[in-house]
Amino acid sequence: MSSKVKGTPERPRLNVFKSARHIYAQVIDDSRGATLATASSLSPELRGQPKGKGKIESAKGVGALIAEKALAHQIKKVVFDRNGFHYHGRIKALAEAAREKGLDF
Repeated sequence: MSSKVKGTPERPRLNVFKSARHIYAQVIDDSRGATLATASSLSPELRGQPKGKGKIESAKGVGALIAEKALAHQIKKVVFDRNGFHYHGRIKALAEAAREKGLDF
């Protein structure tokens, strides 16, 4: 199964998946089939945050974390792949947080 949104070495794909409890993000170079950076609401960097913050706040944290990891790999421009999810709620919060941290899409 191939996705309609493709990532290149110059502009990799920022893929987002959400489940009922968690949200996940990956930066993927589809030409090599390599994952360049990952972040999720289960990441150790986000584990120390206080409980009960809510799913939207968790998504914002994941967006900021994936942007930091991508920028550490000198990735500034990405293609946003919302994976068929509507652009609102947690998906929108993750995207806006990533943009605020410096990712361009």
